[in-house]
Amino acid sequence: MVSCKPKPAADKIKGSSSDSIRILGTVAEEEPLQPEQLQPDPVPLSQLADTTFIRLADYDDSFVYDMRYATTNNFLKAQVYDCAECYTRVKTAKALIEANAVFKKKGYRIKFFDCYRPNAVQYKMWEIMPNPQYVANPVKGSIHNKGGAVDITLVDENGKELAMGTDFDFFGKAAHHDYLQHSDTILGNRKLLKAIMEKHGFWSIRTEWWHYNLSAASNDPVANFKWNCK
Repeated sequence: MVSCKPKPAADKIKGSSSDSIRILGTVAEEEPLQPEQLQPDPVPLSQLADTTFIRLADYDDSFVYDMRYATTNNFLKAQVYDCAECYTRVKTAKALIEANAVFKKKGYRIKFFDCYRPNAVQYKMWEIMPNPQYVANPVKGSIHNKGGAVDITLVDENGKELAMGTDFDFFGKAAHHDYLQHSDTILGNRKLLKAIMEKHGFWSIRTEWWHYNLSAASNDPVANFKWNCK
């Protein structure tokens, strides 16, 4: 059932963009600092609380990005991010970096399609596609809004995506984990991605081979900070 609850005013959404800042590669919901007060280097992950938001590229430069919702190349056919960035909470980043280290030993790397998603963006997506089968109701929020979900695939040493049977955001049976009518290569690639991600604390959803949630992030609050676009 589609919710009829009205969208809250921007100043009523927790952590509006005017309350967000980047400090040492992290984001906190406080008054913005002046440019001369910002620090250029990120704080080591070991010195940050697990729930702190960080820009993933500040901590590992081996990831690959194709942030689809910062383009029109997605199932919504609309750009809903002002610019492409991949933020997660520290605990999610730690798990991703550890998983990526295992993939790299096998000759692969993680490629991101989506990471943390501000709740305001969830409302944008809901306005375009108000169907909980495809978009989480923003009133409740998504684990993407909590900084604990990522949409990913794998690339080889040349940056070529491994065959996964469908494109990202393909909503059909062929994208399901239990759809076995793919080649052995495709099934093997999906199995590799799933096995290593699950070993590092993530769980998958049956209908989307690309989507992974960090178990430890399930109870985190929905957030709404926005990163600055340069």
